[in-house]
Amino acid sequence: MVKLIEMMLDEKLITKDAISTLVKSRPPKKISFANLIAGNMIDLHSVEIFLAKKIRQGIITLSHLEKIEGIDITPILEEIAKALHVEYIDLDEVEIDMKLFSKLPYKQLIKYNIIPIEENDLNVLIVFDDPLDMAAQDAIQRLFPKKPIRIAISKPRQINQYLQRLEINESIKGLVSDIRKDLSQEGKNKEEDDASPAVLKLIDIIIKSAIYIGASDIHIEATEKSCIIRERVDGMLRQSFTFDKDIFNPLASRMKLLSNLDIAEKRKPQDGRFSTTVSKKDFDFRVSTLPTIFGESIVLRILDKSKAMIRLEDAGMSKFCYDRFSEAIKVPYGIVLVTGPTGSGKTTTLYGALNAIKDIKDKIITVEDPVEYQMSGLQQVQVRPNVGLSFGAALRSILRQDPDKIMIGEIRDKETLRIAIQAALTGHLVLSTLHTNDAISAVTRILDMGIEEYLVSGALVAIQAQRLVRKICLHCKKETVLPESLLKDVKQYLPENPTFYVGEGCKECGHSGYAGREMISEVLTISETFSRMIARSASKEEMTKQAIEEGFINMFEDGISKVLVGKTTIEEIYRVARL
Repeated sequence: MVKLIEMMLDEKLITKDAISTLVKSRPPKKISFANLIAGNMIDLHSVEIFLAKKIRQGIITLSHLEKIEGIDITPILEEIAKALHVEYIDLDEVEIDMKLFSKLPYKQLIKYNIIPIEENDLNVLIVFDDPLDMAAQDAIQRLFPKKPIRIAISKPRQINQYLQRLEINESIKGLVSDIRKDLSQEGKNKEEDDASPAVLKLIDIIIKSAIYIGASDIHIEATEKSCIIRERVDGMLRQSFTFDKDIFNPLASRMKLLSNLDIAEKRKPQDGRFSTTVSKKDFDFRVSTLPTIFGESIVLRILDKSKAMIRLEDAGMSKFCYDRFSEAIKVPYGIVLVTGPTGSGKTTTLYGALNAIKDIKDKIITVEDPVEYQMSGLQQVQVRPNVGLSFGAALRSILRQDPDKIMIGEIRDKETLRIAIQAALTGHLVLSTLHTNDAISAVTRILDMGIEEYLVSGALVAIQAQRLVRKICLHCKKETVLPESLLKDVKQYLPENPTFYVGEGCKECGHSGYAGREMISEVLTISETFSRMIARSASKEEMTKQAIEEGFINMFEDGISKVLVGKTTIEEIYRVARL
């Protein structure tokens, strides 16, 4: 970095006065490309041209680019590709041909940091970490004597990530080979085929791999050329295994057998479940299959039966939101809603709330689909639409059970919402979830569903909207400088000279820079004034203005406060929330 700045000084792209300005600022600013660009001391396009030129000259490599803070390296890579007459490829946007990968020795891939992409009648497309390494190109060309290789470049970090995934595939090559042998043997009994030990071992590896890294879902997908296994960790999908297409069918059939599904039915969706034990812990798997143009998509939701209940105070709420929400759930009657998209932790928050308020003196009944966590001291009802036990039907019966507090897993229709509000107005505390983007939108959504304003104003106690953001990995956390483009919209929320952090990426976090998740939220408490506004059908703008006057802090602002204490990044807040 320092050498590059010195080169720019020598070439008069920046002045010594610009460096001096950074050093003399209070507190002193780091001498970096990001700060030079933010201070209008150098033009971003000039930086991109300069770096592309130095790579063409062999002074720096592509790997050096990723160490430069505050710069998007994609335009630079595209510029380099154009100058060298090669292609730039985003590896996340292409499908790797696994048959081609198996033709190359894995040691060669590691030695030269290359990824084979595809082979056609004319040439073989190979992504190189260093497009100027002629020795690497000659070595790979010798492996394809009849076809020329076509050179491409990509982000070095992407190449490393894909090589790590392919290394996992290399370690289970023997299993894949055994599965193929079983498939090729003719005259075997079908039941023996289904019980192939190699397929069972492969499924066991896939499941254990997902559980060990803390995944919530496993996705098994058939594509045009491959069978891809992806895992959702901290809300984001990661690709873990890639097999040839012929492995998908035996894998899918075995998954269906485990879940008591029809293995012959591939034209319509199916749902099932199975249980297994990993490291002496019991896990349930909810399995869903969906027909696609290349086969099927199979998704396994992992449910940890021994998972400890998260206490409300440990969910990651800011003190302001926690105090408001805790106060709301202690009222004797009314309705408290938790809103947000699927996967934002709403159910976990509801369970945390029930844990906080449950008492031997109260009868608490829940209606859920499905019952994900079993809690002592509650009566939990599983919705079964196939036998007529819907949310509405269960709720009507529950009200005859003399409950004090009711939890409804999700309000999906007008009937459920009306019964919930009537229960709240007749002396019950009702906790439930609703799908809206923010807290104030929940009020307008309820009114849009056809519930009368006077009922809503009388029943609502509080609404919490929430999202889950990924936390910066503590093992590779470091200070960083953010580009001005990210900061311009949030300057009003920032103190003078804020410090920002980022995860560099390490083995502990799977090179993502993040480990674990935490909540950002906003809590709208329904005051007397706000209640009257709902009763007279005030607009969303009026309600927002009133909420702010009463001290309401929106979710984006709550997220920025987490950024400033180094728990997450601004990019994460932008990803899940908006101004």
